[in-house]
Amino acid sequence: MNALLDDLNKEQQAAVSAPPEHMLILAGAGSGKTRVLVHRMAWLAQEEGIGLHQMLAVTFTNKAAREIRHRVETLLNVPSHSLWLGTFHGIAHRLLRMHYQEAGLDEHFQVLDSDDQARLIKRILKDQNLDDKYYAPEKIQHFINQQKEQGLRPHQLKFNPHDLYRRTLQEMYVLYEQTCKKNAVIDFAELLLATYELLQNNESLRLSYQNRFQHVLVDEFQDTNTIQYAWLKQLIGPHNKLLVVGDDDQSIYGWRGAKIENIHKVQKDFPGLMIRLEQNYRSTQMILNAANSVITNNDSRLGKSLWSEGESGTPIQLYAAFNELDEAQFVMATIQTLLDEGLKADEIAILYRANAQSRVLEEALLQKQIPYRVYGGLRFFDRAEIKNALAYARLVLNHHDDMAFERIINLPARGIGEKTLMQIREDAKQNGRSLWQSLSVLLRDQQLPTRALPNLTQFQALISGLRDSIAELKPSDQLDKILHASALIPYYQAEADEKNQGRVENLRELINAVEEFQHHQEKQGLGLSLTEFLTHATLESSSDQTLVGEAIQLMTLHSAKGLEFPVVFLVGMEEELFPGRACQEDPLRLEEERRLCYVGMTRAMKKLYLSYAEYRRLYGESKPHTPSRFLMEIPKNCIESVRAAAPIKRFRFDSSPAPLKPKAQHPWKLGLTVEHAKFGEGLILAVEGEGEQLRLQIKFRDHGSKWILADFIKPKL
Repeated sequence: MNALLDDLNKEQQAAVSAPPEHMLILAGAGSGKTRVLVHRMAWLAQEEGIGLHQMLAVTFTNKAAREIRHRVETLLNVPSHSLWLGTFHGIAHRLLRMHYQEAGLDEHFQVLDSDDQARLIKRILKDQNLDDKYYAPEKIQHFINQQKEQGLRPHQLKFNPHDLYRRTLQEMYVLYEQTCKKNAVIDFAELLLATYELLQNNESLRLSYQNRFQHVLVDEFQDTNTIQYAWLKQLIGPHNKLLVVGDDDQSIYGWRGAKIENIHKVQKDFPGLMIRLEQNYRSTQMILNAANSVITNNDSRLGKSLWSEGESGTPIQLYAAFNELDEAQFVMATIQTLLDEGLKADEIAILYRANAQSRVLEEALLQKQIPYRVYGGLRFFDRAEIKNALAYARLVLNHHDDMAFERIINLPARGIGEKTLMQIREDAKQNGRSLWQSLSVLLRDQQLPTRALPNLTQFQALISGLRDSIAELKPSDQLDKILHASALIPYYQAEADEKNQGRVENLRELINAVEEFQHHQEKQGLGLSLTEFLTHATLESSSDQTLVGEAIQLMTLHSAKGLEFPVVFLVGMEEELFPGRACQEDPLRLEEERRLCYVGMTRAMKKLYLSYAEYRRLYGESKPHTPSRFLMEIPKNCIESVRAAAPIKRFRFDSSPAPLKPKAQHPWKLGLTVEHAKFGEGLILAVEGEGEQLRLQIKFRDHGSKWILADFIKPKL
């Protein structure tokens, strides 16, 4: 047997050694797809006589491309410089550099990143005297990129001619393209669209590349969008062979343009062999059984069932928390037990649906002094939107905070130019004033540019007025009012994409953080003010963190794709959170959420912990939550309900040890009639725990039986 087939399972061998033809490899999570792709390329070179220069291999990340190149060189023991291998954007860029004249580009064209693109759009808006609050730059940027990903130029757009807003977006698209051409720049979406048009409109060039690339191989095919698939198709002629590797069950990027239907289309456009890789080399069979049961509830799938020859494993641990604080402390107590047993911190991951969920988890980790990293993102208090919100609060409370002034003077944009700011800075420097004092003097003496005067006057009135209007409010209400008056939330809501939606959720979570801080301060008899919270936030942000070495990994479920960990905690398994509220009435989005759950579960190698909270504070209010439907889809024999691994205590906001207190006698007796603010009257059925974690099982007249912390219950008078 060829050595390339050694140590491969039967299905992997079939995929590697198949005769040259179109092929779809349906590769399940942890099934060794990269290995199969690399061995297939080596097989084509060794057994079919296909030179590396006759192959094109396309991936989604530079990291994946480097790994594939290294493995190919190791297998064949030859350099792979002649192999065309890279990301979609990288390959497109290479083609456009080689054929810039045919593509109608300047020889020295440059590529804009996302920030450069946004700045260019803002400049065009300004030149056109368009209101950037109504025509938000972020919305225009999203619109232009979305059209390009669909392969559409401005003249191809169809809409109601009486729709002024849509017509203006089209005109902005035209002006944007003209400006890019004038400045010899292109954006990331243009790389793909221009490459597609280059191949489509130039037959001799298209045939030349079809003759060169006899085999085209694509990784993570389920993540391709419309234009990526379109230009791939340009490279496949009657004699070319297309091999795509993907998993429809792991298609989780629909919100950014990925088309799961591409993996179905490819079978019709390029009919050939389909091989399923179902043997999993990562997870225990128990975890796989649970994940398989969840994903089978999706209708639009090609179908496969993961299995393992490894250990059967222990049941998935399910924890029903009272609230998000209880959930965080369960996770921390369990992690501490695992660490004490010898597990390394970087072998543990905590996964969550929304970035805002990390805040409570981060504070609990800091309290336990357990090092952690937020994978693919920033710690909660380090996020730009949080820093922006806190800067507003700092300036309202202290007008002479120059750093806060600089951060927010033009956020959201107020049309205050750099020359105006330089004038304010110079006056402050020359006269030993704060920036706020200089602004006041220059406005009084009308020494600032006439165009900026109205906006600066409005800004001054906003900050001054807020200080007076919030004086009598609680800290959480103070911050809430500042957030709304500053227009930060509408600013991020202007574009309803996933990133900005996450920023809005983070700002709302910031209000939750203040409310929890209030609760703690009140119970401890400590100072209760927004200034106290700002100090707490600063300390949290600057807390020592291990930047190298072992650390618990925190990340969103989207960031976790492609990774694996011996132990995984998947938190927040509740309706309206996961799946999210917006998915409830949309079957397609609900299926993508279920795929996201499948991805999260299959990150776990040995142990998987799932948790949900009976109450969770979301969007500024605490309300009862029901367990996620995904939990209901897991077979009962795969799940084991657990209690906390150690006594749960709500974490404190400071690092000082809690004073020891004698056990207090509680008034709760079985059969006692009690009242709850939301659920009304009920009878106590059971009592457990002590102190702050004393819980009561109560049978409510209209809401059934629930476990509730005693703090939220009062006796019926």
